[in-house]
Amino acid sequence: MAFVKDLWTKTIRRPDGKTEKVKTARYGIGKRWLAVWLDPDGKEVSTVFGRKADAEKKASSMETDVSRGEYIDPNAGKTLFADFAARWLDSRIVDPSTKVRYEYIYRLHVAPTFDRRQVKSILPSLVQAWISDLNERYGPSTIKTSFLVLQGVLELAIADEAIKKNPARSPVVQVPKHSGEELIAWADERVHAVIHAHPDLFRLIPIIATSCGLRQGEIFGLALEDVDFDEELIRVRRQIKKLGADHVYALPKNDRERVVPLPQWAAEAIRQHVKAYPPLVCSLPWEKPSGKLRTHNLLFRWTDNKFIRARSYSELIWKPALVAGGVIPAPEKDTRARKRFATSRKEGLHQLRHYYASVMLAGAVSIRELAEYLGHADPGFTLRVYAHMMPGSHDRARKAIDERMFRPRAVSHGTGTEQ
Repeated sequence: MAFVKDLWTKTIRRPDGKTEKVKTARYGIGKRWLAVWLDPDGKEVSTVFGRKADAEKKASSMETDVSRGEYIDPNAGKTLFADFAARWLDSRIVDPSTKVRYEYIYRLHVAPTFDRRQVKSILPSLVQAWISDLNERYGPSTIKTSFLVLQGVLELAIADEAIKKNPARSPVVQVPKHSGEELIAWADERVHAVIHAHPDLFRLIPIIATSCGLRQGEIFGLALEDVDFDEELIRVRRQIKKLGADHVYALPKNDRERVVPLPQWAAEAIRQHVKAYPPLVCSLPWEKPSGKLRTHNLLFRWTDNKFIRARSYSELIWKPALVAGGVIPAPEKDTRARKRFATSRKEGLHQLRHYYASVMLAGAVSIRELAEYLGHADPGFTLRVYAHMMPGSHDRARKAIDERMFRPRAVSHGTGTEQ
């Protein structure tokens, strides 16, 4: 049963049998009123208040929560956010690269603000201020992932009965939405210029990206045994993925292998490449650094006769090719005399994948087929991203109405009426 106790006074019985209140040793020191209740396990729990009314309210509400099965230990909320974050990150059942990204996002963007805070002290106003600060410095993707991590940790705190509500789910918390900017495919001339600006050893990379729409990691993981010259197909079976400091073979994005048509232009380029640069026999673990080793005859190699690392290719091959092709300006040097290229996400190798999509749609390839070739799990996603590239939609719309609503009608010359 819940009750309230006065810590400043106590009742004593005098020798004559009468009772009176006297001051305790704590009189005038600290808060006066102690709210006391029994938790679901029958253990006595208490907390102090300066006002009697507040103590009575707390004791009553705790007793009600126990009876309803909604009790939250007030001391549980004192647990630091960092403790719940460690548990949440360890409990994620996701692919290794996603876990690496969660840990990276948490360390850089979530921990500095929330790590040393008790979970019960995190308010919606703090969450919104944090989001606003991120929005000043980072793009929607970083903010979205950071918010996902924060929400997940706080949901775990709710599940472990440390807090009742998730402050990140408050209606006052707003996350910036993606602008939905339409993609613009590169012109043929730009694509050809970038391809021809590549050194011979690496020229097949943009050719494959342009003619088959593969992702960068899939291209780096493409092996000779994946190319079927007779059937004119490429079987996309793996990618090379970076996990922290390690690299592994892994399934393509969305964990789906797929088959992509192999144009004659690309097939001939592969034949010429293999004659000049024999495949690299490369062994890497599967899916995770501790995974079983797999060996494949990779089409592409770095200058040290090892597999290609994305950053090396980007800084030493791709970006110089963009400069040579007139896509970006020549690099400037920083204070340490290092080259710094002025690029954004709009100038990555992924642009050749967008170019491939635009060519497919111009050639009347359906959205469903294109989704299969690109490895999208949902054709609806493909439609949202590339629908604006579908040719002639406005002309077809005008023609459909003109033919239906404004077609000539025969007129009877005798009566002057339409037939």
